[in-house]
Amino acid sequence: MSPPFLTARWEQLALLNYSVERALLDPRVPRGTELDLWNGVPYVSLVGFRFTGTRVRGIAIPWHRDFDEVNLRFYVRRGEKRGVVFIREIVPRAAIAAVARWTYNEPYVTAPVEHTIGPGLVAYRWRYRGRRFDLSASIEGPPHEIEPGSEAEFMTHRGWGYTRQRDGGTLEYEVEHPHWRIWHPTRSSFRGDASRLYGADLGAVLAREPDSSLVAEGSAVVVHAGARV
Repeated sequence: MSPPFLTARWEQLALLNYSVERALLDPRVPRGTELDLWNGVPYVSLVGFRFTGTRVRGIAIPWHRDFDEVNLRFYVRRGEKRGVVFIREIVPRAAIAAVARWTYNEPYVTAPVEHTIGPGLVAYRWRYRGRRFDLSASIEGPPHEIEPGSEAEFMTHRGWGYTRQRDGGTLEYEVEHPHWRIWHPTRSSFRGDASRLYGADLGAVLAREPDSSLVAEGSAVVVHAGARV
């Protein structure tokens, strides 16, 4: 196992999940991986969450420990390794985006991101090129354990990240965290012209109501240094 690159807590993860046509994702699949399907169908997830207590190679960088992120991702596998691929990741600090692009070639951009975490609500808001976007989920009661083999486990328990490199190769990195406790939202929504962020085809997908949604409590995480595969 490679050494830790980043440690943090990921908290209050809101996931909105959308079924898509394979043709939208096939060109984005990194070499050496294949689409991972839920009930024979590929999905993308729009995810908002909190980074807290972040350290890079054990070092806490002032003013860069606690922040919000919003990403759009899809699901792949490499043999028995189940992972994610990011289409775009949004963070509020330029230094964070620059490090992620340099280290992993991850598709980060910088934009102001804010959150509202309160009784019964998990919400993230951001602005990009003058446009406003909102992701929210309403929840009730305490979280519960994820059911083995469920859609929630498929979406959340992913031990690997895969990134296409500039030369066409693939970087694989391990992400460690336990199974999270979750809520099934009573209501969830995304608002904004997603074509501004993800192009017309994926924008049309995100203009629909999500096929499913969940909120995960989160935990401590360890992101390991990457290796070519």
